[in-house]
Amino acid sequence: MYTNQQETSWPLSGFGDEIDDDPAIQVAVLQGLGAKHIEVRSAWGTNVVDLGEEQLQALAALLAAKGMKVSAIASPVGKVDVGLPVDHEVERLRRAVRAANVLDAKYIRIFSFYYGDNVPAEAVRSNVLERMRALANVAEEAGVILLHENEKGIYGDVPDRVLDIMESVDSAALRVAWDAANFVQVGVKPFDEGYAKLRPYLEYLQVKDARFSDGQVVPAGEGDGDVLRTVRALKEDGFTGFASLEPHLADTHELGGYSGPVAFGVAARAFAAITAEAGVRTL
Repeated sequence: MYTNQQETSWPLSGFGDEIDDDPAIQVAVLQGLGAKHIEVRSAWGTNVVDLGEEQLQALAALLAAKGMKVSAIASPVGKVDVGLPVDHEVERLRRAVRAANVLDAKYIRIFSFYYGDNVPAEAVRSNVLERMRALANVAEEAGVILLHENEKGIYGDVPDRVLDIMESVDSAALRVAWDAANFVQVGVKPFDEGYAKLRPYLEYLQVKDARFSDGQVVPAGEGDGDVLRTVRALKEDGFTGFASLEPHLADTHELGGYSGPVAFGVAARAFAAITAEAGVRTL
């Protein structure tokens, strides 16, 4: 969110499946770290867009029983080759929307398509924008907000192309999920090169850091992602959105990453130190 009011409290969330496949364990660990929200990418080892209706209802019941709310559906939509038909990802987004409806989530994370190592980004721009517009149309109809994550290797992996997507699609249903580690891994200085450009669209903070030297993901504040500068600037700007822990400290793969309960706790405490220094309270 982008407001003129000074806010110092942000809701804390986290990618539950980085803790464990079992959502009950995910919730227990997150609540132990002080979070009242969870970001749902998978449950019981199944990606959120592939959960059946009974599984979605069971997950909703479990979360309700534990008093846990959902900050976002962390879908894999758009994390495919841009050459696939438009309807391929539109259909997957509709399944993500169903999950959002059942789990009472406002946000759905998406990506802006892979296109191959030897293909110039300009060559796929029109195809990417056509697909992003189609996805935004679904979101507008459904009353949800899509969060574009700047994943490495997709069209929107650097600030200028993320901005191009935001300006070209021009939809209130499409906003930015800021991932500092992913920017570092494509050689971008996140705060210096991206913050001012993307701040008007920045609505969700994914908490992850990385080093320029080797691309390794590390706890917030231990890399080159300018996490403290970003948190301070967001506080000054009146940001009131979610901060969602996505540590990636033990393993990464095509559809996400894994940390385990112990490493997840390390990541949470590292971010807590940053927010305390910046004068931000997470709830």
